[in-house]
Amino acid sequence: MIKLPTSSNPRGRMAVAAGVASVSVALVLTLLKLWALGETGSLAIAATLVDSAMDLLMSTGGLVAIVYSQRPADDDHAFGHSSAEDLAALAQSILVAVSAGVIAVAALRRLLSAEQPELQSEGLGAMVLAISIALTAGLVVWQRIVVRATGNRVVAADSLHYLGDLLPALGGLLALWASAAYGLTQVDSVVGLGAAALMLVGAAGIGRKAFDALMDRRADPKIIAGIEAIASGFPGVRGFHDLKTRTAGSRIFVNIHIELDGEQSLSEAHAIGAALRRAILHAYPEADVIVHKDPVGVERHPDDPRG
Repeated sequence: MIKLPTSSNPRGRMAVAAGVASVSVALVLTLLKLWALGETGSLAIAATLVDSAMDLLMSTGGLVAIVYSQRPADDDHAFGHSSAEDLAALAQSILVAVSAGVIAVAALRRLLSAEQPELQSEGLGAMVLAISIALTAGLVVWQRIVVRATGNRVVAADSLHYLGDLLPALGGLLALWASAAYGLTQVDSVVGLGAAALMLVGAAGIGRKAFDALMDRRADPKIIAGIEAIASGFPGVRGFHDLKTRTAGSRIFVNIHIELDGEQSLSEAHAIGAALRRAILHAYPEADVIVHKDPVGVERHPDDPRG
């Protein structure tokens, strides 16, 4: 059973709250646009409808992943469950790419058709899109606040996705206005193609990041450089080597070997390592840090693995 974050994890609660808000907004927009599509027959609204439906699926999956990823480590998952976020993101990217293909094919068929269908109830469609823009903008503002407070990558990705939704919605308004004012129904198909292209680009970005995480790609070079800066100037640390990182969801796993004075006591060496770990966690709260301590100048044993 998946448990919601408790009061001991306020960062987790904020991330879950952002996930709930995302699902709620996506549900309202999907229902509104479904009704508007039936009234107008607009491909621009169809594009934003499919996008909102995908948003609903992705936001729901993201919410489940956020909650599940915060489960503590157990016997079967010693490093926690944060990879659930990446699995959800990879599935989301595939869904977005498929839906973008459907929209692109429909738009091309309409553009190449000898007769362009007339749009109906443009004012109604414009009203729905205006509501969509307002709700989406409000959600993005809230998500940005949560990202600044928690650093949650799932919420950050969701926020970027909704931010990208604003352009197709604005394009939909343009298409409906052009149809109502000048009878330019082709604009609707052009906007549909543009929306499909944006969705494909977004899907590629989401999928690449999720794949990189699942393949244990290293953390952002800026984060690695920051960890190196902390370790290189830390009191008692004579040097460091074998700094390895990987990402999983919103977590960063760090393994670092530090070189210490071999003449000091084990307790003193432990205190330095523990202090360094706290310093790294203070700079990167989402990290999971393991510090290995070596005597300065120690040579690798010939029988030690080179991995």
